[in-house]
Amino acid sequence: MPFQLTWLPTVLKNAGLKVSEQPGWPNHGTREMRTIEGVMCHHTVGPKTGNMPSLKVLTNGRPGLAGPLAQLGLGRDGTFYVIAAGRSNHAGNGEWRGVTNGNDHFIGIEAENTGIGKPGDPMHDPWPAVQLDAYRRGIAAILKHIGQKAEMCCAHKEYCRPEGRKIDPHSIDMDEFRKEIAAIMDGTTPVPAPIPNKDPAGRPTLRRSAAANPIFLVQELQKKLGFVGLQVDGDFGPLTEAAVRRFQRQHELVPDGIVGPKTWEVLSRA
Repeated sequence: MPFQLTWLPTVLKNAGLKVSEQPGWPNHGTREMRTIEGVMCHHTVGPKTGNMPSLKVLTNGRPGLAGPLAQLGLGRDGTFYVIAAGRSNHAGNGEWRGVTNGNDHFIGIEAENTGIGKPGDPMHDPWPAVQLDAYRRGIAAILKHIGQKAEMCCAHKEYCRPEGRKIDPHSIDMDEFRKEIAAIMDGTTPVPAPIPNKDPAGRPTLRRSAAANPIFLVQELQKKLGFVGLQVDGDFGPLTEAAVRRFQRQHELVPDGIVGPKTWEVLSRA
């Protein structure tokens, strides 16, 4: 039977955010959550490359800690990966605004990042603007849905006890972060324009697993991306999405894996 957080994808999509629902997420969780009081922010301490390389660990857990390790993952391109509709093991010991059992009462968001905020370190991983914007907007949408204010967004580093035990999410001033979330909730921050449904030439926007993707256009896309033989199957699955992201990085586009007007334009010249 599905857990209670099955509203997450709809709330995020309605906020204009990119969402990828993972297999089995409605039934994934250690158990049912209690009253949802807020949102807790983390970073993954994952690899430096890739959009959401920590997804498997967040879904399945790691030695000594069973999964899921968050309800949501946040990729470097601003995509929210919906992992679990139930309770997850993300908070540990701590307290925020009187809430002492974070796993039962806070939705956990793990944003992909190495966790190194020090310039000069080979693993230094500054936050992409598109990821931070999605972080703020996603939290604002969730808090609005559950009827809470921006103060019920906390960092793992603020919640944890003993204090100083955690640093995530690195280098984010949470007081400023909450002010920005409050501005979004109040409607004083403009909402980014959504990706158009088609480009000027009439080609539809293509994205992973979308039922409306024309097979012939996906095949055309796959050929342009270097797919050959049986790979040109017209299925916009994970391999095609990964190839689109690579192409976008190579051409200094936002690597969101979505083939919208800007990506179609560059593909036409490739």
